[in-house]
Amino acid sequence: MKIVADDKIPFLKGVLEPYEMVYLPGSRISSFDLIDSDALLVRTRTKCNEYLLKGTGVKFIGTATIGFDHIDTAYCENSNIKWTNAPGCNSGSVKQYITSALLKLSLEHKFKLNEKTIGIIGVGNVGTKVDKVARALGMNVLLNDPPRERREGSSGFVTFDTILQEADIITIHVPLNKTGEDKTYHLFSEEVFSRTFKQPWLINSSRGEVVDTSALKKALNSDLIKGAILDVWENEPEIDPELLSLVFLATPHIAGYSTDGKANGTSMIVNALCNHFGLSLNKWYPAEVPQPTVTLIEISGFGKSEEDIIREAVMHTYDICVDDRNIRDSLSSFEKQRGDYRLRREFQAYRVRLEGSSDNVKKVLAELGFKLK
Repeated sequence: MKIVADDKIPFLKGVLEPYEMVYLPGSRISSFDLIDSDALLVRTRTKCNEYLLKGTGVKFIGTATIGFDHIDTAYCENSNIKWTNAPGCNSGSVKQYITSALLKLSLEHKFKLNEKTIGIIGVGNVGTKVDKVARALGMNVLLNDPPRERREGSSGFVTFDTILQEADIITIHVPLNKTGEDKTYHLFSEEVFSRTFKQPWLINSSRGEVVDTSALKKALNSDLIKGAILDVWENEPEIDPELLSLVFLATPHIAGYSTDGKANGTSMIVNALCNHFGLSLNKWYPAEVPQPTVTLIEISGFGKSEEDIIREAVMHTYDICVDDRNIRDSLSSFEKQRGDYRLRREFQAYRVRLEGSSDNVKKVLAELGFKLK
C-alpha cells in the first residue's frame, strides 16, 4: 500500500510506516504523485478534485479538518473514492480561541460580557461549544442554524434578521456552501451589513469566503459595525492587507490549531483509513501529546472582578494577541505561521488554584473545562 500525506499533518510520521509513506507539502501534491497511490491524507490546502484525482489509484481521502469544501465530494462518490473529514476534532480549540477573543474585546473596549448579546451563526460541533462558553460568561445568547431548525423545530433558534437586529457580537461557525438552500458563500454581503442595527462586532473563524471582503471593508469604514476579529480570509494565504489594517484582531487561520485538536484530527483520519482498508492498527491516538511548560495556574482574586479572574486563567492557556502580532509583523509568512504553529493546549490540560474568589468564578472555570485545585 502507498499513502501520500500532507507533511504538516501532526503526529502522523512513524504511525503508518509499515506501508509506503510519501510526505509532501499539501499545496504541491500533484496527480503525478498519486498515480500509484492507494490513499491520500490532507489538510485544507490540497484541492481534491477531478484535476488532481483522475487517472490515479486513490481509493481513500482523509482530511484532518472539520471543513471539507476542498474536496469535490460528488466527483469522489461518482469515482468510488471514499472520503472522510474529522468533524468536531478542533471544536475545543475554536472554543478556546473565541473565549480569548471575547475576553480581549471586553477588556480593550471596557464593557462587561454579561451585559452583551451574542449571536451565533451555525450551531454544530463548534457553535454548540461557543454557546456554552457564552452562557457560562453570562451573555445573552441568540442561535441561528436553519438546517438544525428544519430538523428540530424552531424552539431555541432565531432568524438571521433577529441576530442582525439584536446582537452586540456576531460569531460565525458555518461550513462553506457555494450553492443551495443553505448557501453561505458571501453570507455577509454589503446588503446584510446595511441591515445591522447595533453596530455589532463580527467574529469569523469558519471560512473566509463566508464574508465578502469588499463589503466588510465598507462596513468597517462606514461604522456599520464596530469592528471585526478574523481568523479566516478570502484568497488565503494572499490576504487583503487593507482589511488586515482595519480589523481589531487578526490571526492566520489557526483558531482550530490547538495541539489537542491536531491530535484528534490525525487520530480520526488514521482510524478511518485503517477501517476502510482493514488494517490492523485499531483506535490509534498519539501516545504522547506534549504538555505546556506550566500546567498549574495560580491566581489571587483579591481586588479583581470575576471577569478579570476568568480572563487571567484563559490568557494563560492562549493569548490571541500573540498570533495577532505575528501576522501583522509578517503577513508574507501566513503559511509558515500555520505550518510551524506553537504548542497550544486546551483548557482541560490546566489546573487552576484560586485564592479570594467566589464560587461562581470556580463554577465558570469548571464549565470552561479547567481542573480546579
